[in-house]
Amino acid sequence: MPEEGLLSQFKRFVVGKPIPAHLAHHERLSRVTGLAVLSSDALSSVAYATEEILRVLILTGAAALTLSAPIAIVIATILAIVVFSYRQTIHAYPTGGGAYIVAKDNLGELPALIAAASLLIDYILTVAVSIAAGVAAITSAFPQWHVNRVELTLGFVVVLMVGNLRGIRESGNIFAIPTYFFIVTTLGLIGVGIWRVVSGDVQPVVTPDPVRSEGASLTMFLVLRAFANGCTAMTGVEAVSNGVPAFRPPEAKNAAATMLMMAVLSIAMFLGITLLSQTYHILPSERETVVSQLARGVFGDRGAAYYAVQAATMLILVLAANTAYADFPRLASILARDRYVPRQFMNQGDRLAFSNGIVGLSAFAGVLLVAFGGDTHSLIPLYMIGVFVSFTLSQAGMVLHWRREGGAGWRTSAAINGAGALVTGVVLIVVAITKAAEGAWIILLLIPLNVMLFRVTRRHYDIVASQLTLRGWQRRARRHNTVLVPISGIQRAVVGAVDYARTLSSDVRAIYVNLDTSATEHLKREWEQWGDGVPLVVLQSPYRSLMEPLLDYIERVSAEQPEGYVTIVLPEFVPARWWHHLFHNQRALLIKGALLFKPNTVVTSVPFHLRQ
Repeated sequence: MPEEGLLSQFKRFVVGKPIPAHLAHHERLSRVTGLAVLSSDALSSVAYATEEILRVLILTGAAALTLSAPIAIVIATILAIVVFSYRQTIHAYPTGGGAYIVAKDNLGELPALIAAASLLIDYILTVAVSIAAGVAAITSAFPQWHVNRVELTLGFVVVLMVGNLRGIRESGNIFAIPTYFFIVTTLGLIGVGIWRVVSGDVQPVVTPDPVRSEGASLTMFLVLRAFANGCTAMTGVEAVSNGVPAFRPPEAKNAAATMLMMAVLSIAMFLGITLLSQTYHILPSERETVVSQLARGVFGDRGAAYYAVQAATMLILVLAANTAYADFPRLASILARDRYVPRQFMNQGDRLAFSNGIVGLSAFAGVLLVAFGGDTHSLIPLYMIGVFVSFTLSQAGMVLHWRREGGAGWRTSAAINGAGALVTGVVLIVVAITKAAEGAWIILLLIPLNVMLFRVTRRHYDIVASQLTLRGWQRRARRHNTVLVPISGIQRAVVGAVDYARTLSSDVRAIYVNLDTSATEHLKREWEQWGDGVPLVVLQSPYRSLMEPLLDYIERVSAEQPEGYVTIVLPEFVPARWWHHLFHNQRALLIKGALLFKPNTVVTSVPFHLRQ
């Protein structure tokens, strides 16, 4: 077996050894790793959802913060409805019931493409928002690092990309411990906080640099803004439904159980953090997160338990992006299969991961983080449009699915999904209205733009397929092939190329451009010995150009045989070291480029390998 090059060895070190295709079933997820890989986004959103509610309510004054509890209860109720709706989808689509698949089967092409565009944008924003929020947790504990948050966010993107390139099971093992660490520390924080409330041992938290009240009026629009902000707690719910095939058999049963666990934990943690934040009189701050303040109030000022909560929050928020890394490449591969995105997204890498999708997601998220300075609050307004578009289309599609399928209990199933479509549709309208001026208009513009790109891509592939199809095509009689060998002198590479050319056709011609009369005469004499009877065509070049006379001659030969082939055989050196290319001209590359789009013209290289 040939020795691997330096680049291949580095790839093996970073990504790991290739996994054979027949071992793909070993890469499936259990319920434990499935909760870590596919639910980390939904679980982690509780770390900033409460804060996003408070940051809107504080605009009217501290008294309005009491509304955070009823708003959180409404959001938790909607979350429960959506989860039960998606459990229906899991059982109806055990091979993966993402919004794109459901909408495509039940609503048609345009709704399906809108759902796909919304999801792809949402996954990119999931990575950006989760990592930015994780870095905010770090800078809350270590304020001196605040100036380096863009660099920190990009570093975490690279870590996640490498972890996912290593494969599904390995990324699940990597990310399971931080997920459960977050669950334990957050439930511990809530449990100790409740115990302190019951025992009457609650001291209000002093908030550093609190967000100032603007004296705004408490209007219904402002309350809806706070509600829309809090709906970030619902992001990531669809990930388990999208990733059903990633689970071990029975896939649907394991996925449904994982989604139920995710819902119970998310609702408990979200309500717990919101209610305790109100009890401890926590105000939103420009320098410290709400969870950080709550941990200080419950565990004391920056003790070991406080740092454990901050570390767990940082890890889950950063690793929450892994939900997008699980679903973005899979959705992109499905779209590529349907010819709506480039087919490269269907390719699986050495570790059975969709490598191109993983790298593309990382690149897009990195651009967003740089553009928005790694600031969570700047990214949040862009976040939820795509989420609720896909929610609504998926659940509406499921209503039509149950109606079409019929059977026992179909009305109950349709009613559950109909309720899900109704509440998510209402939330979508609220989010679109309240967030449009804050930047959501960008997403409202990007979704139709992506749909247009999908259709342009599909049209391209359809045109290619129509021209490549064998339907109605009849094979033609073998056509004449004129083989031309451009040469610059007589040496082994040229003789080898001529020998190869003679195997292709009886009509072989060597082509030489005359730039020096004496050199040309010398070559003619040598050609009599080494040309092996192949005619030598000498082209004149009054302006000392090599390419123009050659291309003109090829054009004349093509005109002589319009239905025939012209094959250009190029003798090429292959240097022993890559940097040796600097010592040789790249004329063969220029000829290939010039003839690339010329019909019935074939360019082939005959390599001559130089030794060190």
